[in-house]
Amino acid sequence: MLCCKHLSPTQFRQITYSPATTNYSTKSNISMDSGSNSQEPTFEFLAKKAYIPPSWAAHLNPLPSHIFSLGHFPTPIHKWNLPNLPKNTEVYLKRDDLSGMQLSGNKVRKLEFLMADAVEQGADCIITIGGIQSNHCRATAVAAKYLNLDCYLILRTSKVLVDKDPGLTGNLLVERLVGAHIDLVSKEEYASVGSVALTDLLKEKLLSEGRKPYVIPVGGSNSLGTWGYIEAIREIKDQLQKQNGVTFDDIVVACGSGGTIAGLSVGASLSDLGAKVQYSSFLPRIITTNTPKVHAYCVCDDPEYFYDYAQGLLDGLQAGVNSRDIVDIRNAKGLGYAMNTPEELTFVKEIAQATGVVLDPVYSGKAAYGLMKDMAENPGNWEGRKVLFIHTGGLLGLFDKTEQIGPLVGNWRRMDVHESVPRKEGTGKMF
Repeated sequence: MLCCKHLSPTQFRQITYSPATTNYSTKSNISMDSGSNSQEPTFEFLAKKAYIPPSWAAHLNPLPSHIFSLGHFPTPIHKWNLPNLPKNTEVYLKRDDLSGMQLSGNKVRKLEFLMADAVEQGADCIITIGGIQSNHCRATAVAAKYLNLDCYLILRTSKVLVDKDPGLTGNLLVERLVGAHIDLVSKEEYASVGSVALTDLLKEKLLSEGRKPYVIPVGGSNSLGTWGYIEAIREIKDQLQKQNGVTFDDIVVACGSGGTIAGLSVGASLSDLGAKVQYSSFLPRIITTNTPKVHAYCVCDDPEYFYDYAQGLLDGLQAGVNSRDIVDIRNAKGLGYAMNTPEELTFVKEIAQATGVVLDPVYSGKAAYGLMKDMAENPGNWEGRKVLFIHTGGLLGLFDKTEQIGPLVGNWRRMDVHESVPRKEGTGKMF
């Protein structure tokens, strides 16, 4: 388990709604002025550069002006040898979980645009918000430090834990190692106050201290962040052009905050990629239109919420499309956000054992579970199709599930070294 109990717990507190008496701001004293040393070599990674959109998306408005190179792109695509697929169905995997290590997953694509905007606006710190094991918050904390910005995270936890040290498991360990400031809020407070009001409260506090905060919404999912997966469609298209005309019939992805599905959907519909993007809710739906669609499996809220939220993001880009025409959203949240049934965790274990691909339990694990369930129940809808599944990362979330997963992975034993095997002290070197 990623849990180091003996490290000194620092920089967390329960969020309060009155002016704080303690100021724990630690503004970085490292300048963001990249021109201070004209002799410094320039490398692609962490470079800020002008952004030129794909021609098929150039009519969207507003257009991003710059982008930071934060991820390792293009991420690979390979065939995913899943068991028990319908007849002549092929599934391929887009490995956005390999976009980095500390900074990985689908959030990196959004952050490339959002962090460029933050620096352009002269921000000296970043505020964002999410669940206690938020992949987005961890990625934002790392990206901020890469760019010499402080990071403030508002993390949602249970009422009984909101006054306690949040620990060092999974994403929390990385966040705290890079020095992110953590404010804890209970699920009840989050539900009644809302993420926008909570980030605004912290923003006002930091402004009163002379800081210049930049707020990134839940999951980085606003219209600017949507460009991350519009750009991903261009990347996929470029990769396919090198494969002698290979095309995909469907794109499948998990949906947790809406930005990824909005970008994939509008990108697939505007480009000539020719794919249908789908999301899952286990609600059988037969697609009768040839319009490219994304299939999305939502892991929280419900499909109607995400249709409306994605529509707002698309309207913010003046895309002129209806979300319901370009994306099929299905419900795969199961017991609830970040909660798993034994069947879901068993599925994650079985897929890892069968294919070597480790899925996270919160996003891609639930989406793949929903996809395979739908294929088993409605094989005719998938027979003969080529499907691209987007692995959005989130590996660190598994470390918060070790107690549940432990009983499922009992394949260990002490090696039996018979007494007849020759022994001599010092033979084996301990490296």
